[in-house]
Formats: sequence, structure tokens, C-alpha cells
Amino acid sequence: MGRTIVVWLMAASLGFCNIVIGAPPAALTRAMPRRGADSCRPLVIAHRGASGYVPEHTLGAYALAITMGADYVEPDLVMTADGHLIARHDNELGLTTDVAQRPEFADRLRTQIVDGRPMTGWFTEDFTLAEIKTLRAIERIPNSRPGNARMNGAFDIPTFQEIIDLVKSMEISEGRTIGIYPEIKHGTHFQNLGLAMERPLVDAFHRNGYIGPLAPAYIQSFEVNNLKELKELTDLRLIQLYGGNPANQPFDQFVTGTKLTYAEMATPEGLREIAKYAHAVGPDKSYIIPRTVDNTLGKPTNFVKDAHAAGLEVHPYTFRAENSFLPAEYRSESLSGAAIGNFTGELITFIATGIDGLFADQPDVPLRIRDICLENKL
Repeated sequence: MGRTIVVWLMAASLGFCNIVIGAPPAALTRAMPRRGADSCRPLVIAHRGASGYVPEHTLGAYALAITMGADYVEPDLVMTADGHLIARHDNELGLTTDVAQRPEFADRLRTQIVDGRPMTGWFTEDFTLAEIKTLRAIERIPNSRPGNARMNGAFDIPTFQEIIDLVKSMEISEGRTIGIYPEIKHGTHFQNLGLAMERPLVDAFHRNGYIGPLAPAYIQSFEVNNLKELKELTDLRLIQLYGGNPANQPFDQFVTGTKLTYAEMATPEGLREIAKYAHAVGPDKSYIIPRTVDNTLGKPTNFVKDAHAAGLEVHPYTFRAENSFLPAEYRSESLSGAAIGNFTGELITFIATGIDGLFADQPDVPLRIRDICLENKL
């Protein structure tokens, strides 16, 4: 990975947030042009950090993404029993931590309904932050990323504040502004538990100086009502996510009994409605270029054009380099799903549709091929 990257990863695993090495004098940094988080297009959003190289949602993954040059790092947020925001893909801990090997937590295993589906495992809402901090992160998809699995146990579970601290520290060493792009996971579920994340997330952002629509921050959700609530709480930019199956409903819409589906939200009328509360939309990339029956890319849709007409930016997800995630025509000859295919080819095809940003597990690749940065912003 290179000496610099390894140093940052080691620093992250040892409590990186307190480390700033070789920061230039304040007078010099004020005089130098500084790249903003929104200076380049399309934005490169490091999906769960550089999760194609390091286990996701760890300080190591975020630090690596930043050294690669990512504009934004993206943590998924869930809540602990004592009200702390932490970064995990889901509230179920079994796939991303070593909790299943921890006998002291064996009695926490249970089955519950999450977003309308039964799920068995260990859940963040049953653990205090102090207990969460005893766990170690593991690779969520080891069959696709066996190299990442070699780092199982190297990192703990970061809080949202620790991610903010990491970003602010690395802004000094990198000499640029780095954005934070959190997703509220299972919003209705946590609201029903009395552990709503919306207000604590806004408070954390505001407390750390992220205020107003020009701040290097986005807040995203697959649900609708919590984004409308956030619109009343903050001027930070909001992004409406779309589920992979257009026929499905946002879970909060299912609970409240509306008929709204993601398909309806993807129409010109639906996009205009979203523009009343959101700055951008985050569709599964199939909304932009669907796959054909033979798993190749089909013809681009009008989604990007319609979203732009409504005044919305478009940040699709998720771009991944491994064969198992790529369209058939971009896969390598290897039969292994973990083998790396022609990731650059897929990215170039999607960038040509006019997207404004993208979520990538290997952020270094889109950073190499996107347009140059055209301006510097503080």
C-alpha cells in the first residue's frame, strides 16, 4: 500500500485521533490554497471508508480513504443502549465484530423484528458504549475480500465523534477539507426504542462546527419522514436514498400506511417532491443504468436528467471492483468472485451519464479517472 498508508493505518489502530504529525505553521496554512470537499466532480465518497482494502467502518478504513484523496468518508450510524452514535453497517453485530466469539455476551443473542423482518443476532441497542468498545471489527464479506479478513481484530468500533476527530486531524496533515457523509440506519426502529438518532446526529455536527449548507457534510437516509424532520433541525445538506428494488417502500412509509414506493420517488414528479427537503438523491446504480438479463449494462435511463431538472444532485451507490459486483462485460477472466475486474471501465460508463458523485469501496480508482479539480475552496 505504500509507507504513508501503512503509517496512517498503524496510527488509526493505536488511537489515531490524537496524532497530528508535521503540521505546517498556522500562518502558512492560511496562505496556501486549500481544496474543498466539494471542489471536484464527481465527488468521491469513500463507502464505509476504503472498505475494499480494510474492514469497513474502522478508523483504519477512513484514514486510508483520506490518504487516497477521497472527498468524503461515509459512516453508517446506529445507536448504543446508552445513546451513543457508533459506526456499523447494521445494528446487528455478528457479521462485523467478534461478538459471536465472546462468551460474556452469549446471553445477548436474540431474535427481533428489524424493519419488518426477523433477524437473529447481537444488537447494538443491547450494549453500552463501554461494552461495544471491548469488541473488535471483522471483515463483513470475507469470501469476496479475503485480504481484509487478515486484519480481523486490528480495529475497534469507532464512535461518530471519533470519526469527526480523525477527519479534523487529517485535514491538517492533508492540507485540505474532508467531508463527512453519515447514513442514519434503521431510523424508525431506533425511534420506536426511544433511541432516535436524528437530534443527536445534528447536535454532534453543530457542536463540531458543521453548520449550514456549505459545510462539508451530508446526512442520508432510506426513509422519508426523518429527512423531513432533519430539514427542520438543520441547514446541512440531506440526501434521499433509494432501495435497490424500486417496488419496495421506504420502511417509514410502510409503517404509516402510505403507498409511496421508490419507483414513484424516481419519477419526475417524485423527484420534484424530494427536492423540497433534500439536496441530492442516492439511488442504487441500477436506477441509472439497469442490468440486462445476461447481467450486462443496459441503456441509461432518464433518472440523472430528471433529477437535475428537479434541482437535485445524483450520488449513486455502490461501486466495487470485485468480479462478484461488476457487470458481466467488466469482469476479469478469473472465475473467482474476489478477483478484480475492469472497475475503471464500469466507472467511466457511469460517469458519462452526468452523475455528480459516487460511493466507492475502492476510492482510489475513481479518484484517478475523474475530472481534475477546477477550483479551490476553504
